[in-house]
Amino acid sequence: MPPSYPPNFPATSAAHQQPPQLSSSRRRPRVDSHSDPDTNDNTTRTAASNNLGKRPRGEYTFSPSAQLPTPHQQDPFQPTMSAKAQGKRPEVIDLTQNSSPGRPSNSSYGGGGGGRPGGITGLQPHLGPRKLVIKNLRQTTSTQRAGADEYYTRTRADLDNALDAIFAGRPTGEPMELLYRGVEDLCRKGEAESLYSRLKDRCDQWLTSDDGIGQLRKEVTANTTHFNVIEVTAAVMGVYRRWNARMLIVRKVYSYLDRSYLLLQSTIGKEDKGRQGVNDMAISLFRKAAFGPRSATKALPLGVMVLRGMITLIMQEREDQEREQIPGGLDRVQLLKDSVTMLKVFGVYGKFFEPWFLEHSYEFYKEFAEQKSESCGLRDYIKHIDALLKREEHMCDFYGFDSTTKRQLLQDAHEVLITKYSEKLLDTGSVAKLLEAEDVPSMKALYQLLKLSGLQNKLKEPWDSYIRKTGSAIVTDTARGDEMVIRLLELRRSLYVMVRDAFDQDEVYSYGLRESFGGFMNDSKSTSAWGTGTSKVGEMIAKYIDMLLRGGLKTLPKSLLSDNKDKAIAERSGLAAAGDEDSELDTQLGHALELFKFIDGKDTFEAFYKKDLGRRLLLGRSASQDAERSMITKLKGECGANFTHNLEQMFKDQELSRDEMTSYKTWLAGTGKATKGGVDLTVKVLSHSAWPTYNDVKVTLPKEVLEQTTSFETYYQAKHTGRKLTWKHNMSHCIIKARFDRGPKELSLSAQQGSVLMLFNDVPDDTPLSYSQISQSTSLTGAELDRTLQSLACGKSRVLSKAPKGRDVYPTDTFTVNRAFADPKFRVKINQIQLKETREENKETHEKVARDRQLETQAAIVRIMKSRKTMGHAQLVAEVINQTKARGAVDPGEIKANIEKLIDKDYIEREEGNYVYLA
Repeated sequence: MPPSYPPNFPATSAAHQQPPQLSSSRRRPRVDSHSDPDTNDNTTRTAASNNLGKRPRGEYTFSPSAQLPTPHQQDPFQPTMSAKAQGKRPEVIDLTQNSSPGRPSNSSYGGGGGGRPGGITGLQPHLGPRKLVIKNLRQTTSTQRAGADEYYTRTRADLDNALDAIFAGRPTGEPMELLYRGVEDLCRKGEAESLYSRLKDRCDQWLTSDDGIGQLRKEVTANTTHFNVIEVTAAVMGVYRRWNARMLIVRKVYSYLDRSYLLLQSTIGKEDKGRQGVNDMAISLFRKAAFGPRSATKALPLGVMVLRGMITLIMQEREDQEREQIPGGLDRVQLLKDSVTMLKVFGVYGKFFEPWFLEHSYEFYKEFAEQKSESCGLRDYIKHIDALLKREEHMCDFYGFDSTTKRQLLQDAHEVLITKYSEKLLDTGSVAKLLEAEDVPSMKALYQLLKLSGLQNKLKEPWDSYIRKTGSAIVTDTARGDEMVIRLLELRRSLYVMVRDAFDQDEVYSYGLRESFGGFMNDSKSTSAWGTGTSKVGEMIAKYIDMLLRGGLKTLPKSLLSDNKDKAIAERSGLAAAGDEDSELDTQLGHALELFKFIDGKDTFEAFYKKDLGRRLLLGRSASQDAERSMITKLKGECGANFTHNLEQMFKDQELSRDEMTSYKTWLAGTGKATKGGVDLTVKVLSHSAWPTYNDVKVTLPKEVLEQTTSFETYYQAKHTGRKLTWKHNMSHCIIKARFDRGPKELSLSAQQGSVLMLFNDVPDDTPLSYSQISQSTSLTGAELDRTLQSLACGKSRVLSKAPKGRDVYPTDTFTVNRAFADPKFRVKINQIQLKETREENKETHEKVARDRQLETQAAIVRIMKSRKTMGHAQLVAEVINQTKARGAVDPGEIKANIEKLIDKDYIEREEGNYVYLA
């Protein structure tokens, strides 16, 4: 029914309320579709509002039978309302008037004329609620009703013909717009339900026909073994593509049915659950025809063939078989991608495909792992497994498998390929071969594979085993003792690179590296192999550092130098600048110090380091004073101030000696005793307690030098009363100017070498001196004289000529000056042989360390017993080991022997199984 006024509220007019006038220049007037464009309607519509709320005061109440006034009449019984009250009442709009908003009007209500009846341009929703008044409602005649029935019949026929044409792949007979309008008219008529049923039946009829998959389904159901599963899959996909193409056109034609009826019906309730949209209907029909209804627990034979075809395509992809073209021009890759998409659309991916796919994949992994493990070594097995896992992950992403499928697939792969074959992956011998070959890519792949299954920490056992075995072989190799530290550093370098590049800086392996190095470097087997009684590794580390500080980086093999990654890390951390030689030297010293941290016998290192440091300082052989002080700082930070006290005192003695020589030169000039004979003497006064002990070598110096040494001794004893100077000529060196036939040279020599050469100044030219004459004049004898003459006459720089010629020196040899000596350098160093340590000196140093260690052990026992008064044997031994481990490892047997010595000295005594301190 057309709406009307409420019976108990009369319509009122607001003839005296004019809306605000709008300027025609600011807003263009809107032209109604029913109005005459030639008519200039300048009237402005006003509407009376109907108050549906609370009745204002003074307002009359009328009965329903009261006659309502016309819009142009003023109700005589209606009192005049205030503007505020009228503004709250809804405005009544007469749709028979055609007044446009924004157009001026002289009429007090509805505009008065000039417009066509039925205009609706007066509706302005933004102005508030409105009441709709419909007038002159016309009824449909029987003639018109008969014409409409004919139109609907023709429309149904046109839609049927259009469906036939669409499914046949032909153009529709009627325009698409007319077909769409026909669907809309039928839906408005109330035939949406029958229209939907008719459409669904026609779609199902074509899909199950021979043009669809009906014929293929019958043949497959009759004989499933006769067909190629890949060809069946391709055929079903072909039908599916044609189906989608046809249903796309159908959806366009039946779009109004889809949006206005099916969409609303699908949200009403369970009673309309069977009504689906056109797209959902198409999916449901094809799924039912190929795989069965949604509630089916098992796919139809045709669907099974499609699933088998997809599995076959995947297996061919895994086995890298040639991708043949499938009839129809579709390649295998595209077919598999489209098939996966189709299963997801049908909702059967997780129900039918995923379990079957995972089952076949699991069996494939088992066969693959068994085959590769039997035919390949560890390196090749890792390579094949790593490549397979990458291909499987790429396959899941490329073909669009679900994330759950990918996760479960990779879990199965990890379980079969890695976890079940972890014994092969963690074989100690095989892992050792990879580490020995420094095969970083294979070790990285192995680590990542084990990490996928959470087994990466189990690799630590073969890792530690390889380090201990290899390191122990190095430190016990007595034939290559001089290369020990370099080989250890090369081993550590390769392992560090392995941790950095293969193990992602895993702290588990960094800790294992440090622990294993400390284990084999302090093993008693290494000490017994050398027969020194103390740490041989500590000695060799001290000598390696001495080599670095004397020769710099040129003494190192390239394998130990930092690579670009190390330089980049150091530069980012601000520790060093890339390519800086001083920084690289400091880095190499740091690596040597890392080895020093591992050893327990730090007292052995201290003894040899002090001895070598003294040689470098006295002979001026240090490559860098900054590097020397940096090394002292590192040792102080590692072992404490007590460890480096004597080392620091050695540097202080160097500074004090320079000041002493300045004072001596001043004293010498003040006494009038100028330097005679062209001898410039420099003396270094050393503290006996801080410096290492050097063997005294008796040598008679030239008289020019003796005069200078006597003069300095007189000065020093006059200045420092009570002090005694002990000259260590075997640690002295000199520079002698010599004239040869090819020009003058400056020879850098030891004191012994200089004493020998100065003898030839006192004999005529080309006069030989015998071995015995030289020994008698210089007081050098035995091996010391042999080494001195050998360095001068048999070395690289031969300033003396020996007769007869040879590399060894004998007492019957004679020597003359080699006037033909030549060297491209002006200053020539000839004291290399003199720097070498003899075996006796080495043994004596180790024995001194052992003696000092015994005294330190006894001192520790006395300190412990003095504080505890009474202790058991086991507790005392454990406490002594704990207090002395910073200096060097002490064997429990040695501790017991020192306890016995202290008992004999009456420091402690035994009482009822315990030791008691005697005050």
